[in-house]
Amino acid sequence: MTDCLLQVGCLVILLYITMIYYRDLKKYKRKLQESFFDELLAIGVVTIIFDGVHAVLTSKELMVSPEICDIFHMIYLICFDGVIFVMFLYMLHITDSFPKSPAFTIIIFIPFAVNVLLVVVNILTVLLSDIETNMMISVYNCFVMAGLYIAFAIGTFVRSWRHIEINKRTSVFTFLFVLTLVTVIQIFLTDMTISSIGVTVIIIGIYMNQEDPALREISRYHDEMIMGFANLIENRDDNTGGHVKRTSMYVKLIAEEMSSKGLYSSVLTKDYIDNLLKAAPMHDIGKISVPDAILQKPGSLDDDEYLKMKLHAIKGGQIIQEAYKNLGNDNFQQMAYEVARFHHEKWNGKGYPEGLSGEEIPLCARIMAVADVFDAVSEKRCYRDAMPMDECFDIIAKGSGQMFDPVIADTFVAMREKVEKVHAEFADT
Repeated sequence: MTDCLLQVGCLVILLYITMIYYRDLKKYKRKLQESFFDELLAIGVVTIIFDGVHAVLTSKELMVSPEICDIFHMIYLICFDGVIFVMFLYMLHITDSFPKSPAFTIIIFIPFAVNVLLVVVNILTVLLSDIETNMMISVYNCFVMAGLYIAFAIGTFVRSWRHIEINKRTSVFTFLFVLTLVTVIQIFLTDMTISSIGVTVIIIGIYMNQEDPALREISRYHDEMIMGFANLIENRDDNTGGHVKRTSMYVKLIAEEMSSKGLYSSVLTKDYIDNLLKAAPMHDIGKISVPDAILQKPGSLDDDEYLKMKLHAIKGGQIIQEAYKNLGNDNFQQMAYEVARFHHEKWNGKGYPEGLSGEEIPLCARIMAVADVFDAVSEKRCYRDAMPMDECFDIIAKGSGQMFDPVIADTFVAMREKVEKVHAEFADT
């Protein structure tokens, strides 16, 4: 029985992770994530069980027929193939990299389906005929499948790598590194059965970096604090907080519409959009440094007052850098900084604070600019009444290629019905 101690140890670890995972789901009243993690946990446990059973059956202490050993070995191989495939699906899901073309979707299933078919044929050969099967064929097919999915993963993620959230990057790296290492070791050292260790390490890495319900709960608290802080700042100029909600919803509409059309596809990943939605409420955080006399002035600002008002973009960037420097999420910090500092830059280079033009302006700030201007003109302010909807959309349309990125402006105008619905739902009145 000492032959399966490795598998027993791995199984105990996975069962402990499973217990903690479901306990915390219940504790924080969270639903199961549609991320393939639950399936990964289940198939990981089953794989290690069959690996342990095969190790016991092939031990010298038991006199088990080679045919029975081969059958259990091949069932284990199917399970291990399943682990690799589900891990790959999980990585596609969390990075929003599922192929949109049905043909490519079919392609990613082919290596797994072919491998399972070959193993099943081997099992039937053992059961139904006297022909001696070659187990190494199934083993090397498994290695080939692992290599293909490693190549698929690298090719899929490399283009949008820097726009994937840091914890997800760690999960992807763990998957690629451990699977590659285990595959290479098993190819050259076939007697070293370390596959169960690889499965366990990958699942632990994913759990710790991505799926721990406690981490998700902390993230939710963080998002609520950001929104509350943003509303507090907006209330200084007699705004009810509707501006924060509306601009965030406009940003969401723009980013998702552009993503669905394949615009800026290498940038507008799921994580980029999520970070943008978290950063959008912070775009005017620099107004905390603007005196009330300027912020709440009922008339037009004079030149000196306007210069002081424009400083809120620089101050906002500085506040973000200072407040979030130890957050541990560099992607979000950079996004929040760019949104706060550059959302008043213009496509033609006549904005502030740096006079950036065109694609020198970060994409997140260009999206924020359209949402911010539209809400500014469509709502009542202390110095003027709200403009009619037709006039508001004309401002965005006429600003295309001048004030705004033409792709973003045109996308926004084309969504008029959705925009008006958001405007009505979150109106200050």
